[in-house]
Amino acid sequence: MSEQVRRGYFDSDETDFSEKNLERLRKAQKDFYYLMNQEYPMQSIAAFVGNHFAFSERQRMALIRATSSEKSIKSRAQKEIKTLSENETVYIDGFNIIITLEVALSDSTLLHCMDGTIRDLAGLRGTYRLIEKTETAIDIIGQKLCKMKIKKCVFFLDKPVSNSGRLKAKIFEVLEKYDFETDVQIVNDADQALVNLENVISSDAMVIERSASWISLVKSISDESEKPFRFYDFTMSE
Repeated sequence: MSEQVRRGYFDSDETDFSEKNLERLRKAQKDFYYLMNQEYPMQSIAAFVGNHFAFSERQRMALIRATSSEKSIKSRAQKEIKTLSENETVYIDGFNIIITLEVALSDSTLLHCMDGTIRDLAGLRGTYRLIEKTETAIDIIGQKLCKMKIKKCVFFLDKPVSNSGRLKAKIFEVLEKYDFETDVQIVNDADQALVNLENVISSDAMVIERSASWISLVKSISDESEKPFRFYDFTMSE
């Protein structure tokens, strides 16, 4: 039986992302963005800005995941597919997308990032267990792919991550009712498997950076939902 879990939930987020601290984070993000454009190393920027503002690890992680350089934003925008042609094959960064949707369904912390993606702060780092929201998350993907009229979807799952085999079985079980073909590949490195592919579905910065083209599926799902996902805005659009 799947566990009753709030994926990505931390009690400290109520304080770390309060209105007062969001104001501080957005102010710090401007410094973060400037230093990224000067091509300083990411971890050095996080340490410098994080120490200056006395941010927690979660707050620093949020800035790292939400902020991109001007060059990266332009590069990703040029490769993003807004409308996919019918009968295409899409390649899915399995853990990345499923976990983000589990976080959304758990009403845990999500970030609307500068490159337009929605990212989570779950940080599972090699450990994964199916929860009661896993099946719903996969079905949400299936519903969206059905609307997109794809021909086939290929999920890539990382072999070193625990329970990748169980997740593979669950994906097949949930998506068998849809008309499109489903394939699930367990590989040593899903990020590497997605390099240079077209129609990549991921919100991982390095994955979309190295793809030939990509789709911001989670943001699209949220935009079309009657109940859009709750996220903190770090787009620096103001």
